[in-house]
Amino acid sequence: MKYFEWGKQHEKTIMLLPGTCCNVKSNFSQVIPLLAKHYRVIGVDYDGFDGKGTEFSDMLTITRKIERFIAKKLNGSVHIVYGSSLGGSFVGLLVQRNRIHIDHAVIGSSDFDQRGTVSAWLQTQLLGGAFYKMLRKGQMPQWMLKLSEKKMGKEATQKYAAMISSISDAMQTVSKKSMKQQFYSDLVTPLGEQIKADGTAVHIFYALQMGEKYRDRYLLHFADPDIIEQDYGHEELLFFYPEEWVKEIRKCC
Repeated sequence: MKYFEWGKQHEKTIMLLPGTCCNVKSNFSQVIPLLAKHYRVIGVDYDGFDGKGTEFSDMLTITRKIERFIAKKLNGSVHIVYGSSLGGSFVGLLVQRNRIHIDHAVIGSSDFDQRGTVSAWLQTQLLGGAFYKMLRKGQMPQWMLKLSEKKMGKEATQKYAAMISSISDAMQTVSKKSMKQQFYSDLVTPLGEQIKADGTAVHIFYALQMGEKYRDRYLLHFADPDIIEQDYGHEELLFFYPEEWVKEIRKCC
């Protein structure tokens, strides 16, 4: 695991947790300079995605490592933790386990898709391998381009394709094993229902274009979440409208 720090040492802390197959710089590079004007910013690179030759183990092991860092380096408390996509699963686990304190737990476009072990293994073999190949090459396959255009339109698809191309360099040090472990472990690690922790507000950036079923999942897993609707696709606000994303963070937190 690697931890990075930017911004104002004595301001409130925001911790950034990347999504699937991302490190903190590929996931948050556009918003880090903006956040650093207001916060002490700490970014996390998970095992297997930190360029140190490590392998990703499982969601709970990584969660425990994040907890230990917060306990040791931040006196057990952090103002904001933002989890992008898969990173939102870590946010949910941190709130559920309640080993450290978070004032504002923010979940960005997470799908919270959960499967049994057999189904998760099959999905990992089919989709995980394709996802890994796409990120290594930095190029979306034609079937994915067509699906994306149908759901989000041509302009948004072109933006995502350019983003995938830009982060492919970061994937060159990531093993297929780490990628599949991350994909599989996220699917099989259970997240409870009606999760809450004293003094923690849960905010969910809900990308409406993902579909209505995700609202139901958010309401299932969290007690009284602050669901912030955004008429975008998956993490589109974060990736392509960084100034607006930072405004949303400051507004809700």
